[in-house]
Amino acid sequence: MRRFTILFFVAMALTLVLSACGEQSKEDVVKKLEEQESEMKGYKTDASMTMKTGKEEQKYHIQISHKKKDFYKVELENDRDEKGSQIILKNDSGVFVLTPALNKSFKFQSDWPENTSQPYLFNSLIKDIKADSETEFNATDNHYVFKTKTNYQNNQSLPYQEIYFDKKSYTPVMVKVFDQDMTAMVEVQFSNFSSDDTFKEEDFDVDQNMAMSSSDDVPVNAPDEQPADPEVLYPEETLGASLWDKQEVETDNGTRVIMTYKGEKDFTIIQEAATTQPASARQSIEVNGELVQLSSGLVGALSEQKLEWSNDSTTYHLASSELTQDEMVAVANSINSYSEK
Repeated sequence: MRRFTILFFVAMALTLVLSACGEQSKEDVVKKLEEQESEMKGYKTDASMTMKTGKEEQKYHIQISHKKKDFYKVELENDRDEKGSQIILKNDSGVFVLTPALNKSFKFQSDWPENTSQPYLFNSLIKDIKADSETEFNATDNHYVFKTKTNYQNNQSLPYQEIYFDKKSYTPVMVKVFDQDMTAMVEVQFSNFSSDDTFKEEDFDVDQNMAMSSSDDVPVNAPDEQPADPEVLYPEETLGASLWDKQEVETDNGTRVIMTYKGEKDFTIIQEAATTQPASARQSIEVNGELVQLSSGLVGALSEQKLEWSNDSTTYHLASSELTQDEMVAVANSINSYSEK
């Protein structure tokens, strides 16, 4: 009986040892992810992004292409507003945000995507994992899961994220981004992730992407047609300021609405119908600042005292010499889904 007992405990110990040997540690998985990133000459993937940071849920379909040598192409298509689709490009000339339906582009001299978290970029996810010394790790039946801090420069309200990788392929499966209360506000789901080294530098060229994307789009307004005036929206977050003055100015493109807010910190919001630039007049607008992703999922151009973006065929300009950049983003995010009575 004693011999049987000893053999039983030996067998159990061996089982535990073998089980432990078969399970990857956090360090093992991070090393494998780094190796995969280093070996890939490029990758391509689809993703769906759901954002719950505004009053209305926003859904985006995203196509991501990355070529080693720091070339990126991110195509963002809004389920509700195809004309508001945008492309983020990074090539040797800089970083560009294109809105093909408007024949409009912004050019940034930016460190994007290195300077901020990007939940839909494989490289950025690995960087966030490595940067957080307190990264939590666990394994499920099918996934390796990391919980890390985020690095959103202009949005401190989303401090945490969970990143899921497939256990067999070590490719990203899902990312959840949380607010301070650990409520998931952004969710990205990946599909068709594959290594791809067939990209050419021309695939990341501004003019080619603008021409290809614009060819199938219907212009926002026909040349001889007066664009419809968009609904006037008001910010729900005013940081202690109140609407002091509202002016409506008639222009060749419709009504331009200028709203001045005064209070603890003053700012001005301008809204007008977005107009399509003729291809012959197309040029990239230089921005001395950064691109910023808003709660609508759209990308805006943020400089020291101004934030510009387009949504639902409307162009918005937010200007202030008193608001910080974080505060400008907060005000802009609250405009997307709030209409004053």
